[in-house]
Amino acid sequence: MHGAEGVADASAAVGGGPTAGSHVAVAPLQSTAIEPPAFVPDYFLFPGWRIVVALVIVALSVGLSKYIVRLLGRPVARQFRRQSVAQTVLRIVRLTIVLLGVGLGANVLGLELGDIVLSVTVFSAVLGIVLAPIVGSIINGVFVLSDQPFEIGDMIELDDGTKGFIDEITLSYTKIFTLDNTFLVMSNSNIRDRDVINYSAEDERTRLSLDVLVTYESDIDAARDLVERAARDCDAVVEGGPDIRIGSARYPAKPTAYINSYADNGVLLRLRYWALKPYKIGRIQSEVQTRLWTLVEESEATVEFAYPHTHLVFDETSGSLHVTGDEAANRRHATASPAPGAPVQSVSDGEGAEAPVDATDTTAPTAPADTTDATDSTDTPSSTDAEPTDNDSTDATGGD
Repeated sequence: MHGAEGVADASAAVGGGPTAGSHVAVAPLQSTAIEPPAFVPDYFLFPGWRIVVALVIVALSVGLSKYIVRLLGRPVARQFRRQSVAQTVLRIVRLTIVLLGVGLGANVLGLELGDIVLSVTVFSAVLGIVLAPIVGSIINGVFVLSDQPFEIGDMIELDDGTKGFIDEITLSYTKIFTLDNTFLVMSNSNIRDRDVINYSAEDERTRLSLDVLVTYESDIDAARDLVERAARDCDAVVEGGPDIRIGSARYPAKPTAYINSYADNGVLLRLRYWALKPYKIGRIQSEVQTRLWTLVEESEATVEFAYPHTHLVFDETSGSLHVTGDEAANRRHATASPAPGAPVQSVSDGEGAEAPVDATDTTAPTAPADTTDATDSTDTPSSTDAEPTDNDSTDATGGD
């Protein structure tokens, strides 16, 4: 019997399954969920109590994260000079505390840490494929924070002319408060691919220029003085002081006007001046130009703004120009036969042919063959014949 039982047990072990009459002990599954303490009354352990506890833990973690961020705000701000970096560090701290609370709540529900990590890994892999642009923007946000091209509060200008102040920098986007009182939200990958001018990087003083074209007849020294004075009279312009250093070069702080070029219509002067604040560049430029116009109008010096125009000059070498008025047009076909002994007026028909006209009697019968076009030119009469000679007439057009 013992041998048979041994064979049966062996066959059962080899076959991998129990035989008839045999008993197999099954170990109970061990749950990894957190069990309630012994002092908790049973009436608190209602169905679904684990879900409520998990939600409470998550809510407490959110509140704790806010408190810790508020507690560490000033020390972190003193540690990191850049406000954007300090805000990013505080966001990471807050997110870490919330994630720990979520993990603890999941453990209350019976999920192990390995299961959570595996689920997060698979979920992250799927999101990495679907949300690749967002991931790329986050990576670019890290570079924006590390490269430090601009900071919160800086005034910038994009390559399309948009100006505004940096309001917020995160790992995924940058928010710009434009001068048109609107918000512009740009992904960090987009803003890193564009040209950005930072007016508040180190020194807020910004150099501006103004081109002024004056005539060649103007007093150039007086014009340069008026242009420089127009900039000095504005309160928002640096009047003078030590030279302003940019890199290894130094530039005069006071407004300075240079002769830039000799143009076709005048002398081109270029004014260089420094604005104290970059926030109102348009208004500063308008004030300087308005002040310059007033100074030129009030100045007694010979200073005139040049503009493209044409000036025609006629002298003895320019030939002659004949202009016929309306009175001559009304008498265009008026011709008359001279009376015997009356003075004769020579009239041109505009094509070189001429005919005498009685200067006193315009009611005499007309000569159809000698009809001419009347003009304002006259000639000294020398004959009463209807056909005047070449010596007795003058071409009204002034030609040879």
